[in-house]
Amino acid sequence: MNEKTYSDWYNYSISDSDDFWLEKAKEFISWSEEPTIGQEGSMSERNYSWFSDGKLNVSYNCIDRHVNNGRGNHNAIIWEGNDENSLTITYDELLINVSKFSNLLKAQGIKKGEKVCIYMPMIPEAIYAMLACARIGAVHTVVFGGFSSEALVSRILDSECVAIITADVIKRGNKTIPLKKKVDEAIEKCPTVSTIITVSTYTEFSQTTKYDIDYNTAVILMSDICEPLPMNSEDPLFILYTSGSTGKPKGVLHTTGGYILYASITHKYIFDYHTNEVYWCTADIGWITGHSYVVYGPLANGATTLVFEGVPTFPTPARYWEIVDKHEVNIIYSTPTTIRSLMAQGDEYVQSTSRKSLRILGSVGEPINPEAWRWYSKVIGRNTCPIMDTWWQTETGGIAISPLPCSSNLKPGFATQPFFGITPVIINEEGEELFGETEGILVLKGSWPGQLRSLYNDKERFAETYLNKYPGYYLTGDGVKRDSDGALAITGRIDDTLNISGRLLGTAEIESALILHKDVSEAAAVATSHPVKGWSISSFVTLNNGTEEKPRLKEELVDIVSREIGSYAKPDKIYCVESLPKTRSGKIMRRIIREISNGNISGFGDTSTLSNPEAVGQIIRKLGLES
Repeated sequence: MNEKTYSDWYNYSISDSDDFWLEKAKEFISWSEEPTIGQEGSMSERNYSWFSDGKLNVSYNCIDRHVNNGRGNHNAIIWEGNDENSLTITYDELLINVSKFSNLLKAQGIKKGEKVCIYMPMIPEAIYAMLACARIGAVHTVVFGGFSSEALVSRILDSECVAIITADVIKRGNKTIPLKKKVDEAIEKCPTVSTIITVSTYTEFSQTTKYDIDYNTAVILMSDICEPLPMNSEDPLFILYTSGSTGKPKGVLHTTGGYILYASITHKYIFDYHTNEVYWCTADIGWITGHSYVVYGPLANGATTLVFEGVPTFPTPARYWEIVDKHEVNIIYSTPTTIRSLMAQGDEYVQSTSRKSLRILGSVGEPINPEAWRWYSKVIGRNTCPIMDTWWQTETGGIAISPLPCSSNLKPGFATQPFFGITPVIINEEGEELFGETEGILVLKGSWPGQLRSLYNDKERFAETYLNKYPGYYLTGDGVKRDSDGALAITGRIDDTLNISGRLLGTAEIESALILHKDVSEAAAVATSHPVKGWSISSFVTLNNGTEEKPRLKEELVDIVSREIGSYAKPDKIYCVESLPKTRSGKIMRRIIREISNGNISGFGDTSTLSNPEAVGQIIRKLGLES
């Protein structure tokens, strides 16, 4: 696709949205009953749907149709284990495994519309489980395997799950996490659950509850034929929980037809996927990125998707790049946190590998600072691979803002342009639209097929969170700036915006400046109350491996921020810390840092996604706030 084609298609997708998406629905999806209706309802009405008269099955679209088209012997999944062993699964083999898993679920009495919790490591059976649920019409809710038993309980109770699919343990580097043990702790508080299916990966199966079923033994007895159940386009496909800054996690509900179309079309065009290429998204299936770009998008397109069980630094920080060479990966899609952490290890681990197969690089999860973008391009991509700096959310279902490989305006730190059907608008706090080169709040106008339909069992919170504040718009919760070329850069969450002496600053802008220092690996900037300014900037930085804090480091960092942004943006306080509090998907939890910097050492809201609580204690001690 060239830039003119993008421009023509984008204009078509906005001016005649229904026709555009109905055409793409016919092109990308196999329907048992092809839809004739595009969008119905609107965000203003707080009720919208897509392809409501269509019927399809997502599992069929991800497997059967490729087998029926003669591509059964094509590789569907390449699994790379934690211990460097690997396994290749063809579409023929995927169909057999998913059909058997589907029949196992049916044998337990699980029916269309019932909820199934998947609490699994990154093993092939986790993908079989997702596709098996979709095949029989069950609604899955995947819970990241790193979550605690209490976090598991809250999600099971909210979504009213009748079954849990799990494994004995998770292997991540040198760590072994007892997954089934956490399920056993949770089940005592989950009265709706009557079935626990356990995949034994590293240990022998042991029955510890009356609900237990040994997957390895039971699945052998199942038939390898299971006809996919036709689903209405608006039938629920999955619920995925995403944390807010306060209150319980939000159960984002995605439906069948619109979601699978949007996941597949964004995967195809944004990564320019070609038949027989090896595509690798490094995300865990416990996050939306894993749903859309490890499982559903790639498999709907008949791709070969690489699934990685381990961590990027085990057994050495060369692991990612060794995997790229081992499996001749053409496209890699990872996070700024991972990129920065590997950048901090030095270039020698990268230079020990070839990476000559790489054609396209991707970034997801949060804004990637320009310094990491340049390193990713130069060191990893050898200055030959375009970077798809993508912005989207659990709620959008798929990528909403991103360049395409054909783009001539790739810019460090900029997600650049909207995808088809997406109308980004920049507004101020009063809801007035801002034009030209500007900065403000990012909202999206109109609906698109991949958009969440609601929050499970909480339509009031859905409307209040996304639709009510600025009627007619979807509120993303993110800030954005637009440059003189019209390119868009995400500046961070609205609640992370800093108002310093009457000037609005995005955290990403300050953090990007701090990371320019050769010794700094990561940075977080937050607002701290100030008796004169109202608010001042406090910054927290981690240093590259093996680097000690130098006497003039803080002065040098202040100088960099002053030079890159202006003296008004320089931090009043800078703290060097061992690590920053992060979610289990690698995002910095700035709201916790902000609370601590303002003297609050408890009451941080929902912390179920916090992966390293020791970092919170370190910052509290650094600021001398121990109780």
